[in-house]
Amino acid sequence: MPCLTLWRPAPYIYNMTLPWHIRSVASSNAAFLRLVLFATMAVFGALALSAQDDGRQAIVLTLEDAVTPATADYLIRGIAEAEARGAGLVVIRIDTPGGLVTSTREIISAILDSNVPVAAWVAPSGARAASAGTYLVYAGHVAAMAPSTHLGAATPVSMGGGSLPFGERETEGEGNEDASPPSGDAGEMKAVNDAVAYLQGLAELRGRNGDWAERAVREAATLTATRAVEENVVDFPARSIADLLARADGMVVQIDGADVVLETADLGVVPLDPDWRTQLLSVITNPNVALLLMVVGFYGILFELINPGALVPGTIGGISLLTGLYALSVLPVSYAGLALILLGLALIVAEAFSPSFGVLGIGGAAAIGLGALLLFDGDVPGLEVHWPVIAAVVVASAAFALLVARLAAVSYRRRVVTGRDEMLGAVARVQDWQGGRGHVFVHGERWNARGPDRLAPGTEVRITDLDGLTLVVTSAGDDGRA
Repeated sequence: MPCLTLWRPAPYIYNMTLPWHIRSVASSNAAFLRLVLFATMAVFGALALSAQDDGRQAIVLTLEDAVTPATADYLIRGIAEAEARGAGLVVIRIDTPGGLVTSTREIISAILDSNVPVAAWVAPSGARAASAGTYLVYAGHVAAMAPSTHLGAATPVSMGGGSLPFGERETEGEGNEDASPPSGDAGEMKAVNDAVAYLQGLAELRGRNGDWAERAVREAATLTATRAVEENVVDFPARSIADLLARADGMVVQIDGADVVLETADLGVVPLDPDWRTQLLSVITNPNVALLLMVVGFYGILFELINPGALVPGTIGGISLLTGLYALSVLPVSYAGLALILLGLALIVAEAFSPSFGVLGIGGAAAIGLGALLLFDGDVPGLEVHWPVIAAVVVASAAFALLVARLAAVSYRRRVVTGRDEMLGAVARVQDWQGGRGHVFVHGERWNARGPDRLAPGTEVRITDLDGLTLVVTSAGDDGRA
């Protein structure tokens, strides 16, 4: 030990031998290093606590409208976010009139593949889980309903009068207990049978009432919250999220084939609202907005073709048209309605380039309006085109057609001011003349001319015809006009 202290200066020697500014810098650096170390430990501690708290969270997602690609994207990403956080439960609060089968299947697939238990909760009071919502309730690991809510009416509705298989292009609509089962063709029966098997498969997986699931599809049956608990369609009633978490605590659910006991009593509730991406997708895939984007895009490109180099109409039109086409690609559309809209747009283009004094334009506006009515199935909740939007599109198209017709009529009545037709009937002045030929002056130009045998210089003559670059003239007082 004495040898170790020989080379180490005593504190007072250190202070005496080092200059004061070096001692100050060293002291400041030591304080700074201690501060950085403390901050680093605090950050890692906070991250560790956050990681521990994530497992004690209940992520709440909200479905308050029709099931569309936008809502499917929001719910699927919400479940994935809950898995990333290691949350203890995902609660989907449902209030929907129904929606698209494809989007519903995507959400259910995300629920079935989730490593985090999912609770489907029909709420608040007065809410409903109609049609597609019924499938979501059956798919949840936990199913609950608030008082004065109902679910059911899960009969599939074909799109545009067709009878395509369930889950490809048709959607789900609402019904009631007295509705009769579909009596359509084989395609419609296939859709219904497939829907029955799909819902019964979910019922078997979750241990719920499969017989009532069949009635919900074939007869469009519905149930209130109280009856749904009695019929073993949902697990229990729940007035609030706190009530749901308390009642779900201790339940045994299956995740990846293994039994898991839920510990939800002390979970912290964390709402996960739709972000800007979901909100933008929801606006774009709205049928009314999609129709307006298509029409605005078409007119923007048309105005750019009529006035090359304007740039603004073409830019806006191109962006709007492509966005509208994307919306139509993710929404189920009627090909008859789409064909009518395209026909109407083609007629308006024909009116612009081959004026028919409004006949083609008005016919095109009528075709666009009829196509807008048929483009989406009005019986599907959330996928109907509103009358004010259709009226706005038709009025705008008709106004454009009438404007083109008026310009054509005005142009037809207006005197020609350029070209060969403008020269016919114009008055010229003779400069020199001999033997029925000479030169005349008209519009500031000197022309070769032929006509009467004798004309005096300075005489006014009228042009009756053009023979190449030679004018045929007659005396201005003669009646022989072109």
